[in-house]
Amino acid sequence: MEALQALLASTGDAARDLRVNLDNLLGGGELPARARFGVALACAWSRGDAQLAAALRVAGGESCDDALVDDAKAAAALMAMNNVVYRFRHQIGKPGYESLPVRLRMQRLAAPRTDKATFELMSLAVSAINGCEHCVKAHEAVLAAAGMGESQVFEAVRLAGVVCGLATARTWPGSSAASFAH
Repeated sequence: MEALQALLASTGDAARDLRVNLDNLLGGGELPARARFGVALACAWSRGDAQLAAALRVAGGESCDDALVDDAKAAAALMAMNNVVYRFRHQIGKPGYESLPVRLRMQRLAAPRTDKATFELMSLAVSAINGCEHCVKAHEAVLAAAGMGESQVFEAVRLAGVVCGLATARTWPGSSAASFAH
């Protein structure tokens, strides 16, 4: 966690609450460590913050094996694609668009390298960041059907919000985040 703390220190006092929230969420809760760090990684990559993702991976230790890292990247990328398409269909609200097949390959959703629940949590968290109502509802329904409780789902969304906020804080003028070397 030292590399993560050093990276985030550059956000200054304005982001102190975010740093405390991240410590609390990553330190324990209703989700297993693997799911917590997978969600955090996917959200960091969805915000384009490779340095934050790298520091999270180190902080996650054994929880962040190659399969989890690969699935987090896949969830961030797939949701970047899907959230645009499904958000468009929802925003337009015309039945004609709803009836058109999406025709986009999404095989990773069905066969993740980790497990379905972890991949769905990562996808839900990124979809929440991207503001895609359709995708958020779809991923939440899959998780609920798999027996995941609302408090667990909400923990993933809270983590998404915190990581999104930290990635934003790292872009502030005067922050040393852009030049941080690890």
